Amino acid sequence: MVNKITVVGAGNVGATTAQRIAEKELARTVVMVDVMEGIPEGKGLDQWQSAPIEGFDARVIGTNGYEEAHDSDIVVITAGIARKPGMSRDDLLNTNAGIVKQVSEQIKSTSPHAILIVVSNPLDVMCYVAMKVTGFPRQRILGMAGVLDTARYRAFLAEALDVSVRDIQAMVLGGHGDTMVPLISYTSVSGIPITQLMTQAKLNAIVERTRGGGAEIVKHLKTGSAYYAPSSAAVQMCESIVLDQKRILPCAAWLEGEYGMSGLFLGVPCKLGRSGLEKIIEVELTREERDALAKSADAVREPMGAVKL
Repeated sequence: MVNKITVVGAGNVGATTAQRIAEKELARTVVMVDVMEGIPEGKGLDQWQSAPIEGFDARVIGTNGYEEAHDSDIVVITAGIARKPGMSRDDLLNTNAGIVKQVSEQIKSTSPHAILIVVSNPLDVMCYVAMKVTGFPRQRILGMAGVLDTARYRAFLAEALDVSVRDIQAMVLGGHGDTMVPLISYTSVSGIPITQLMTQAKLNAIVERTRGGGAEIVKHLKTGSAYYAPSSAAVQMCESIVLDQKRILPCAAWLEGEYGMSGLFLGVPCKLGRSGLEKIIEVELTREERDALAKSADAVREPMGAVKL
C-alpha cells in the first residue's frame, strides 16, 4: 500500500478506476479530481460509503482542485473527451492534448515525484504530452494500452476456443489503435501454440476484431466508450507498481533504442515495480511482426508531429 493515488477524471473510466483501487486497498487515500463541480465530490462520497459493505478502509475523496492530490505516489490520468461513433482516437488529438497539458502542469506542481499512468486517448501521444510538460523521466510515465488490448485479444481467443481466459497467454504491442500488433508467435493456451488449436483464417479474424475492440464497444454504446476493461487494465498496472510485483505487462513506454526505435511512446513488454518502469523486455519477433511494429510506430509519430503544445 502507498499513501496516496490520484485519479484525474471522474467519468466512467476514472470513477471505476478509483473504486477498484480503493477496493484493492492499494493506497490509504484515493483522490478523484474533476473540473465538473459536484461530480467527483458526489461519486467519491458514494464510493466511500460502500467501504463498510465491501470491507475496505481506503479513504476516497472527490475534489475539483489539486490540493488534496499533493504528494501522490501514482497519478492515473483519464481526463479527456470520450470517443463517439465514427470518431477515431486521433480525432481527439488536440482537444485532449490541451486537457492533458493542463493536468500535467498541475501534477508537476503538486506531485513532482509521482508515477504517471496515462489512459486518455490518443494514448501514445498523450504520454508524449505528459512527458514534455512534466519533464519526468521515462521510468515514471507509462501508458495503459497493451494491457487492455491484450485482455481483449485473450477474451476473444478464449471465447472462440471455449477455454478459460486464464489459460490464454498472449501479448499485444505497438500503438493503441488500428495498427496494434498481437504477437501470434507468442500466443498460446497453457503453453500450446495457438496455431495448433485454430486455423489461420480464424486467428486473423480475431486479430482484426482486437484492433477494432474499442470501436466495437463505442458502436454499441453510441454515447460513450469502454470503461470496465480500461479501468481494470490501469489498476493492474497500479497493483504491480504498488506491490512491487515485477509483472511483465505490455505498456506504452518511451523508447530509447529498444526495438531499433527512439523518441516515441510505443507498446512494448515492460517490467513494472515500485519505481515504475524497471526494464523494457526486448523479445525476438518474426519478420512480419517487426514490420508491423515499425508500421505502428509510424502511425504514432504522425499525430505526435501534429500535436500543439
